Amino acid sequence: MITCLVDTFFPEVGEAMVKVLEKTGVKVEFPADQTCCGQPSFNAGLRAETIPIARHTIQVFESTRGAVIIPSGSCAVMLRHGYLELFADDPLWLPRARLLASRTYEFSEFLVDHLGMTDLGASWSGRLTYHSSCHLLRGLGVDRQPRLLLSNVATAEVIDLPHADECCGFGGVFSVKHPELSAEMLARKVSNLDRTEAPTLVVCDTGCLMHIQGGLKRQKKTQQVVHLAEVLAHQDQDNRIR
Repeated sequence: MITCLVDTFFPEVGEAMVKVLEKTGVKVEFPADQTCCGQPSFNAGLRAETIPIARHTIQVFESTRGAVIIPSGSCAVMLRHGYLELFADDPLWLPRARLLASRTYEFSEFLVDHLGMTDLGASWSGRLTYHSSCHLLRGLGVDRQPRLLLSNVATAEVIDLPHADECCGFGGVFSVKHPELSAEMLARKVSNLDRTEAPTLVVCDTGCLMHIQGGLKRQKKTQQVVHLAEVLAHQDQDNRIR
Protein backbone atom coordinates (compact mmCIF):
# COMPACT_ATOMS: atom_id res chain seq x y z
CA MET A 1 0.00 0.00 0.00
CA ILE A 2 1.62 3.20 -1.20
CA THR A 3 -0.29 5.79 0.94
CA CYS A 4 -1.48 9.20 -0.22
CA LEU A 5 1.57 11.22 0.85
CA VAL A 6 4.02 8.82 -0.77
CA ASP A 7 1.98 8.72 -3.96
CA THR A 8 1.62 12.50 -4.13
CA PHE A 9 4.83 13.90 -2.66
CA PHE A 10 7.42 11.17 -2.07
CA PRO A 11 7.23 8.49 -4.80
CA GLU A 12 10.93 7.77 -4.21
CA VAL A 13 9.98 6.33 -0.81
CA GLY A 14 7.66 3.81 -2.43
CA GLU A 15 10.30 2.93 -5.00
CA ALA A 16 12.87 2.42 -2.24
CA MET A 17 10.50 0.18 -0.31
CA VAL A 18 9.91 -1.99 -3.36
CA LYS A 19 13.66 -2.18 -4.02
CA VAL A 20 14.36 -3.37 -0.49
CA LEU A 21 11.53 -5.89 -0.50
CA GLU A 22 12.57 -7.34 -3.85
CA LYS A 23 16.13 -7.61 -2.55
CA THR A 24 14.82 -9.91 0.18
CA GLY A 25 13.11 -12.10 -2.40
CA VAL A 26 9.60 -10.79 -1.86
CA LYS A 27 7.38 -10.48 -4.94
CA VAL A 28 5.70 -7.09 -4.81
CA GLU A 29 2.30 -6.29 -6.32
CA PHE A 30 0.73 -2.83 -6.47
CA PRO A 31 -3.07 -2.61 -6.72
CA ALA A 32 -3.63 0.44 -8.91
CA ASP A 33 -7.17 1.08 -7.60
CA GLN A 34 -6.07 1.89 -4.05
CA THR A 35 -6.82 5.36 -2.71
CA CYS A 36 -6.67 7.02 0.72
CA CYS A 37 -7.14 4.71 3.71
CA GLY A 38 -9.52 7.26 5.23
CA GLN A 39 -7.46 8.17 8.28
CA PRO A 40 -7.75 12.00 7.93
CA SER A 41 -11.54 11.95 7.92
CA PHE A 42 -11.63 9.26 10.62
CA ASN A 43 -9.40 11.30 12.94
CA ALA A 44 -11.52 14.38 12.26
CA GLY A 45 -14.58 12.50 13.55
CA LEU A 46 -16.20 12.13 10.13
CA ARG A 47 -17.03 8.46 10.53
CA ALA A 48 -19.88 8.31 7.99
CA GLU A 49 -17.63 9.88 5.34
CA THR A 50 -14.84 7.41 6.17
CA ILE A 51 -16.90 4.25 5.73
CA PRO A 52 -17.01 4.22 1.88
CA ILE A 53 -13.26 4.95 1.74
CA ALA A 54 -12.51 2.09 4.12
CA ARG A 55 -14.81 -0.29 2.28
CA HIS A 56 -13.07 0.52 -0.98
CA THR A 57 -9.65 -0.13 0.55
CA ILE A 58 -10.79 -3.47 1.96
CA GLN A 59 -12.23 -4.51 -1.40
CA VAL A 60 -9.07 -3.51 -3.27
CA PHE A 61 -6.80 -5.58 -1.05
CA GLU A 62 -9.19 -8.52 -0.90
CA SER A 63 -8.21 -9.15 -4.51
CA THR A 64 -4.56 -9.60 -3.47
CA ARG A 65 -2.63 -12.27 -1.58
CA GLY A 66 0.04 -12.07 1.07
CA ALA A 67 1.07 -9.32 3.45
CA VAL A 68 -0.02 -5.71 2.97
CA ILE A 69 3.12 -3.64 3.62
CA ILE A 70 2.89 0.08 4.34
CA PRO A 71 5.70 2.68 4.56
CA SER A 72 3.73 4.63 7.17
CA GLY A 73 2.91 3.87 10.77
CA SER A 74 -0.17 6.08 10.70
CA CYS A 75 -1.81 4.28 7.77
CA ALA A 76 -0.88 0.90 9.23
CA VAL A 77 -2.59 1.92 12.49
CA MET A 78 -5.70 2.86 10.51
CA LEU A 79 -5.93 -0.54 8.82
CA ARG A 80 -5.02 -2.49 11.94
CA HIS A 81 -7.07 -0.60 14.52
CA GLY A 82 -9.13 2.18 12.93
CA TYR A 83 -11.09 -0.13 10.65
CA LEU A 84 -11.96 -2.44 13.54
CA GLU A 85 -13.36 0.51 15.45
CA LEU A 86 -15.14 1.88 12.39
CA PHE A 87 -16.92 -1.43 11.65
CA ALA A 88 -17.30 -2.62 15.25
CA ASP A 89 -21.11 -2.83 14.91
CA ASP A 90 -21.17 -4.07 11.30
CA PRO A 91 -21.41 -7.89 11.15
CA LEU A 92 -20.73 -7.91 7.41
CA TRP A 93 -17.67 -5.66 7.22
CA LEU A 94 -16.02 -6.33 10.58
CA PRO A 95 -14.77 -9.83 9.62
CA ARG A 96 -13.41 -8.43 6.37
CA ALA A 97 -11.69 -5.61 8.24
CA ARG A 98 -10.19 -8.11 10.69
CA LEU A 99 -8.81 -10.21 7.87
CA LEU A 100 -7.13 -7.19 6.28
CA ALA A 101 -5.77 -6.11 9.67
CA SER A 102 -4.21 -9.54 10.18
CA ARG A 103 -2.28 -9.15 6.90
CA THR A 104 -1.10 -5.59 7.48
CA TYR A 105 2.47 -4.67 8.44
CA GLU A 106 4.42 -1.46 8.70
CA PHE A 107 7.58 -1.68 6.55
CA SER A 108 10.23 -2.09 9.29
CA GLU A 109 7.93 -4.38 11.27
CA PHE A 110 7.57 -6.67 8.25
CA LEU A 111 11.31 -6.85 7.65
CA VAL A 112 12.27 -7.62 11.26
CA ASP A 113 9.31 -9.48 12.73
CA HIS A 114 7.94 -11.30 9.69
CA LEU A 115 11.05 -11.92 7.55
CA GLY A 116 13.51 -12.00 10.44
CA MET A 117 15.91 -9.69 8.58
CA THR A 118 17.92 -7.01 10.37
CA ASP A 119 20.83 -6.44 7.97
CA LEU A 120 19.95 -5.41 4.43
CA GLY A 121 23.56 -4.77 3.36
CA ALA A 122 23.06 -1.00 3.34
CA SER A 123 25.85 1.47 4.01
CA TRP A 124 25.87 5.15 4.94
CA SER A 125 28.75 7.49 5.63
CA GLY A 126 28.32 9.77 8.61
CA ARG A 127 25.80 10.45 11.32
CA LEU A 128 22.16 9.42 11.34
CA THR A 129 19.54 10.07 13.99
CA TYR A 130 16.06 8.57 14.29
CA HIS A 131 12.68 10.17 15.09
CA SER A 132 10.00 7.87 16.52
CA SER A 133 6.74 8.66 14.73
CA CYS A 134 3.73 8.84 17.05
CA HIS A 135 1.41 6.33 15.41
CA LEU A 136 4.23 3.88 14.80
CA LEU A 137 5.46 4.05 18.39
CA ARG A 138 2.18 4.33 20.27
CA GLY A 139 -0.30 2.76 17.88
CA LEU A 140 1.78 -0.24 16.83
CA GLY A 141 4.46 -0.41 19.51
CA VAL A 142 7.14 -0.41 16.81
CA ASP A 143 10.43 1.18 17.85
CA ARG A 144 12.95 -1.63 18.25
CA GLN A 145 12.61 -2.69 14.61
CA PRO A 146 13.70 0.51 12.81
CA ARG A 147 16.46 1.08 15.35
CA LEU A 148 17.75 -2.45 14.84
CA LEU A 149 17.77 -1.99 11.07
CA LEU A 150 19.66 1.29 11.39
CA SER A 151 22.20 -0.26 13.77
CA ASN A 152 23.20 -2.64 11.00
CA VAL A 153 23.78 0.04 8.34
CA ALA A 154 27.50 -0.18 7.60
CA THR A 155 29.73 2.87 8.28
CA ALA A 156 26.82 4.84 9.76
CA GLU A 157 27.10 6.50 13.17
CA VAL A 158 23.65 6.44 14.75
CA ILE A 159 23.15 9.23 17.30
CA ASP A 160 20.25 9.25 19.77
CA LEU A 161 17.82 12.09 19.12
CA PRO A 162 16.89 13.86 22.38
CA HIS A 163 13.20 13.38 23.18
CA ALA A 164 12.86 11.18 20.09
CA ASP A 165 9.44 10.00 21.24
CA GLU A 166 7.93 13.49 21.23
CA CYS A 167 5.55 14.41 18.40
CA CYS A 168 6.94 16.56 15.60
CA GLY A 169 3.68 18.52 15.50
CA PHE A 170 2.18 17.20 12.28
CA GLY A 171 -0.53 14.81 13.43
CA GLY A 172 -2.47 15.15 10.18
CA VAL A 173 -5.48 17.38 10.87
CA PHE A 174 -3.88 18.46 14.17
CA SER A 175 -1.42 20.69 12.32
CA VAL A 176 -4.33 22.30 10.48
CA LYS A 177 -6.60 22.75 13.50
CA HIS A 178 -3.84 23.88 15.86
CA PRO A 179 -1.15 25.54 13.73
CA GLU A 180 0.43 27.48 16.59
CA LEU A 181 0.88 24.39 18.75
CA SER A 182 2.11 22.45 15.73
CA ALA A 183 4.73 25.10 14.96
CA GLU A 184 6.04 25.08 18.54
CA MET A 185 6.31 21.28 18.56
CA LEU A 186 8.15 21.39 15.27
CA ALA A 187 10.55 24.03 16.63
CA ARG A 188 11.40 21.74 19.56
CA LYS A 189 11.99 18.82 17.21
CA VAL A 190 14.32 20.86 15.00
CA SER A 191 16.18 22.14 18.05
CA ASN A 192 16.73 18.59 19.25
CA LEU A 193 17.92 17.61 15.79
CA ASP A 194 20.44 20.45 15.90
CA ARG A 195 21.77 19.09 19.19
CA THR A 196 22.72 15.77 17.57
CA GLU A 197 24.80 17.50 14.88
CA ALA A 198 23.55 14.76 12.54
CA PRO A 199 23.03 15.89 8.94
CA THR A 200 20.32 13.27 8.35
CA LEU A 201 17.14 12.51 10.27
CA VAL A 202 15.52 9.13 9.55
CA VAL A 203 11.76 8.60 9.89
CA CYS A 204 9.26 5.83 9.15
CA ASP A 205 6.27 8.04 8.36
CA THR A 206 6.04 10.44 5.44
CA GLY A 207 3.82 12.83 7.41
CA CYS A 208 6.75 13.46 9.75
CA LEU A 209 9.11 13.62 6.77
CA MET A 210 7.05 16.31 5.07
CA HIS A 211 6.50 18.34 8.23
CA ILE A 212 10.06 18.32 9.55
CA GLN A 213 11.71 18.76 6.16
CA GLY A 214 9.41 21.70 5.45
CA GLY A 215 10.41 23.32 8.74
CA LEU A 216 14.10 22.82 7.99
CA LYS A 217 13.77 24.36 4.55
CA ARG A 218 11.87 27.38 5.85
CA GLN A 219 14.65 27.96 8.35
CA LYS A 220 17.23 27.47 5.60
CA LYS A 221 18.88 24.64 7.50
CA THR A 222 21.02 22.03 5.76
CA GLN A 223 19.81 18.80 7.36
CA GLN A 224 17.81 16.35 5.29
CA VAL A 225 14.97 14.07 6.37
CA VAL A 226 14.73 10.66 4.72
CA HIS A 227 12.56 7.59 5.06
CA LEU A 228 14.10 4.43 6.48
CA ALA A 229 13.43 2.65 3.19
CA GLU A 230 15.66 5.12 1.36
CA VAL A 231 18.57 4.45 3.73
CA LEU A 232 18.15 0.69 3.38
CA ALA A 233 17.80 0.84 -0.41
CA HIS A 234 20.50 3.14 -1.73
CA GLN A 235 22.65 6.20 -1.27
CA ASP A 236 25.13 8.14 -3.37
CA GLN A 237 28.56 9.44 -2.51
CA ASP A 238 27.43 12.47 -0.54
CA ASN A 239 24.49 10.63 1.05
CA ARG A 240 21.94 12.85 -0.68
CA ILE A 241 18.81 10.89 -1.50
CA ARG A 242 17.69 11.73 -5.03
